[in-house]
Amino acid sequence: MRKVFQAELHQIGEGLVEISALVGVAIEKSTAAFASVDLQGAEEVIAADARIDFLQNDLDERAIDVLALQGPVASDLRMIVGALRMSASLERMGDLARHISQLTRLRFPNPVVPQSLTDTFAELARLDILIAAKVAELLDSRDLELVTDILAAKGAINKIHKTVFSAMAAPDWAETAATTVDVTLASRYFERFGDHGVSVARKVSYLVTGEWQPEDFLAG
Repeated sequence: MRKVFQAELHQIGEGLVEISALVGVAIEKSTAAFASVDLQGAEEVIAADARIDFLQNDLDERAIDVLALQGPVASDLRMIVGALRMSASLERMGDLARHISQLTRLRFPNPVVPQSLTDTFAELARLDILIAAKVAELLDSRDLELVTDILAAKGAINKIHKTVFSAMAAPDWAETAATTVDVTLASRYFERFGDHGVSVARKVSYLVTGEWQPEDFLAG
């Protein structure tokens, strides 16, 4: 019976790795479509999000079955509850990649952000892609050194996110109201993607150490 239980826990862990890999693909394709105004690429990300949703629901159902039927305690219980929470964060990361693609589709054939912010959003994209890759690796390896990389990337995103709002508040900002709204939403989507990556990292750290990190763990 114990072997069956451990096999189920292993499958749940593998499920998280699979979802994180799809999230990585989603943010790569979504940000590429965002930068190049690629309608087809954006549509592919939007359609593929259903797969992430399906896998999250399937993982959650399996985790709940284990909770109900196996009565896990201690570290095993932490693993299952943590998996439920991490799957929600990963699913949300997939949603945010989809939202970025939806903005691309909405403004096609025009770019979402003005040329003055092209490089800024390219760097946000690079950092989000990095976080997605590190999260997938962290879920697979449980190597907590990766958490440092994730936090550093999120700290950089926070600083860039602030510069976007400073640019929009500057006297020389002459973009339309629609563009201003689009830039606000896009910057928020990129920033929140990183937040959820940190959330997953924090939970993995808890599973490994048995201790919650202090609040400044999230500060980045």
